[in-house]
Amino acid sequence: MFSLGDSFAWPFQDGSWLSKILLQGLILLIVIIPIVGWIIAPIALSGWLLVSLDNIRAGRPELAPAGFHLRRGIPLFGVALIYVLVIAIPTAILSVLGALLTNQSAGGGGALFGLAYLYQGVASLFLLFLYPSIVVSTWRGGFSAGMDVSGVWRRATANPTNSILAALVFLAANFIGSLGFIVCFVGVLFTTVYAYAVMAGAAAWLDQVSAGDQPATSPTGPTY
Repeated sequence: MFSLGDSFAWPFQDGSWLSKILLQGLILLIVIIPIVGWIIAPIALSGWLLVSLDNIRAGRPELAPAGFHLRRGIPLFGVALIYVLVIAIPTAILSVLGALLTNQSAGGGGALFGLAYLYQGVASLFLLFLYPSIVVSTWRGGFSAGMDVSGVWRRATANPTNSILAALVFLAANFIGSLGFIVCFVGVLFTTVYAYAVMAGAAAWLDQVSAGDQPATSPTGPTY
């Protein structure tokens, strides 16, 4: 049985974990290409995460092979982008109104800026709570399932404690990913890949406990 704590250790059960993480990290160097690289890199990571999730839920502790995995990654990337943009709209509106009021009267927009920051903080925590369920829903049903807000909400709130625990692992994974900046700028490529492996583990655990501990495979077809 896959436990939540296994999220951090499971990648090392793959005998080829080092080469896979290194190669996937090198693929992310495409991010140095303006616009195109900025889009393809997160799509590649999203696809790599979902393929790794396939393997875990099939009972195989194997990282996805290094690759772009664009077919698998596009739905999750698109879903995540839409959620982020929708949640950011109120922040943008409040910030613009705050700037307009500030120009008209000294300090007049301070309250709106404060409200924008407060909203963004709460909204970010809310999205963090939902994100493991967004990943699982998209893995199971593709783009439409990820955009089924009511379905994602039902999955996340069926057992809020499990969703919170998975979200905390996602948060820890993002912190781990950022450590690469401290060690070496290029190192962030590899710590980020490991972070996505951790998130795949947390998503697999959430799906497992939601499905009554039964192994599962993605319904989205073969992985390549």
